[in-house]
Amino acid sequence: MGKSDMGTVGSVRRKNGTGSWREEVARGWYRFRRSVLSLVGLAIVLLVLATALLAPYIAPYPQDAGSVVRFAEAHQPPSLRHPFGTDQVGRDVFSRVLLGTRLSVTMALGVLAMAVGIGVPLGLIAGYWGGWLRTVIMRLTDVFLAIPPEVLALAACVALTPSLRNAMLAVSFVWWPWYTRLVYGEVLSIREEQFVEASRGLGAGPWRIIFRDVLPNCLSPILVKVTLDAGFVILLSAGLSFLGLGAQPPEPAWGTMIADGRVYMPDNWWLATFPGLAIFVTVLGLNLLGDGLRDVFDVELDRWGV
Repeated sequence: MGKSDMGTVGSVRRKNGTGSWREEVARGWYRFRRSVLSLVGLAIVLLVLATALLAPYIAPYPQDAGSVVRFAEAHQPPSLRHPFGTDQVGRDVFSRVLLGTRLSVTMALGVLAMAVGIGVPLGLIAGYWGGWLRTVIMRLTDVFLAIPPEVLALAACVALTPSLRNAMLAVSFVWWPWYTRLVYGEVLSIREEQFVEASRGLGAGPWRIIFRDVLPNCLSPILVKVTLDAGFVILLSAGLSFLGLGAQPPEPAWGTMIADGRVYMPDNWWLATFPGLAIFVTVLGLNLLGDGLRDVFDVELDRWGV
């Protein structure tokens, strides 16, 4: 076996047996589409992503994302002109819910990108090298995991100026340890596999082994966890916005819209109901999709406490 074969040694994990990637994808898609709920989750997520991209073009009143005031049209109930009614200053709630989708998706993508970017490398280093690096990284991870993420996020947001960017940083600050723990556990089970030993025997360096053999075999649980976590991030960001620590008015954040609308309950029920339904549907779709992907990849996240 020559060095040209090193890149293929770890291309298939122990549980996958033999077969091309095309066959694996075909089998995974077959398992995925057998679940109606998984397909419903995929459809919801695709709809949410499309809405986030096209919201400024499909919203009937895109200018209502800003500080538009129409007091003559305030508190109008749902109608053909305003399907979700209008708020306390006459802005179209339907348009603001659509435009708020972009803020929620941006928050979820930003937080998870930073959490994965921090947590995955630390988990790879701790799991592969061990020693004092593992001790330092995992004890630091344990400290963060010992404190409820909501409490840490609130403390970080209070220390910063309330804004969408700072809320994103605050939530990322508390989310990376879960990925460190997950990847650390996966690396422990992969690094002693035969294809890793074969790469070492062929003279591959540690970084090559990590990025060519170990990391690709960690992608499935990472992908599943990212999908499941996106819903929790949206919920947490909505909670921060509800408390005034996330996106600031007049930005159409769902949590802020619920906080403003609750003052006018129950008479003007639509102000808080429709943003709440948007959160519910989005989180439901992400969780259904995540469960479907977990079944496809046969991932057990609970074994590493995540």
